[in-house]
Amino acid sequence: MRLVVVTGVSGAGKSTALRALEDLGFYAVDNLPLPLVPELIDLLASRPDVDRAALGIDARSGDFLSGMASIFADLRKRGHSVEVLFLEASDDILLRRFSETRRRHPLSDTDIRAGIGAERQTLAGLRQAASALVDTGTLNVHVLRGLIQERYGRGEGELAVTLLSFGFKHGIPAEADIVLDVRFLPNPFFVPDLSALSGEDEAVVRFVLDDPETKAFLDDAERLVHRSVQGFRREGKSYATVAVGCTGGRHRSVAIAKELGRRLGTGIAVSVRHRDIAI
Repeated sequence: MRLVVVTGVSGAGKSTALRALEDLGFYAVDNLPLPLVPELIDLLASRPDVDRAALGIDARSGDFLSGMASIFADLRKRGHSVEVLFLEASDDILLRRFSETRRRHPLSDTDIRAGIGAERQTLAGLRQAASALVDTGTLNVHVLRGLIQERYGRGEGELAVTLLSFGFKHGIPAEADIVLDVRFLPNPFFVPDLSALSGEDEAVVRFVLDDPETKAFLDDAERLVHRSVQGFRREGKSYATVAVGCTGGRHRSVAIAKELGRRLGTGIAVSVRHRDIAI
């Protein structure tokens, strides 16, 4: 069996992720008490038409979370694959989402911020055990759904690489496996005709890519990612995120991520996403 455990803080998109996995053919179960997970996997493994399951776990599991590590270890010892997907978002974004939906926090009836803090402490062990960490703060439900389908829609052992542009002033992406810093390249922001554009525009692309230093950097970055991909495959990873950062995440990082994606597209399943291009 391939088991994907979907967890994370309330409001980060666990329900969306679980539904996306269900649409991919995973047998989905939400908030099953952890001690019953081995029985569920045994039951599903006995059915020839089921080879994958998705399990939603959150802070409501309470004391059951203390046995999580031994349960996952036992499942792996019995030959099953266990991946933990942890969905994250900043406190401010979570507060806004709770305000918009008018939902109560599962760990606090009155103080949402206190509930978020308590939840982070409760889930600390799961976060540490995560195979993948995704910050959904800038993702809408459609992008998150697409990300889940992209990562888990492939066969087990197939590696999907995401090139993610971002701005350092907005924080390094939590899910990054490799971080490439392109802030040393000439900045289109300081060119009056280019400042209002983005790395999606041809004029900015040409400004960034035609610089000799950019060409040398791209050659080195391409070799680095290819070598890393070989190691990731040996390790059995299903997905990897290469984050490309400039100052604001609108110009250089976008152009570099797109060009690196074009270069890597042969032989590697690559997707390109821009986190901060609209900020």
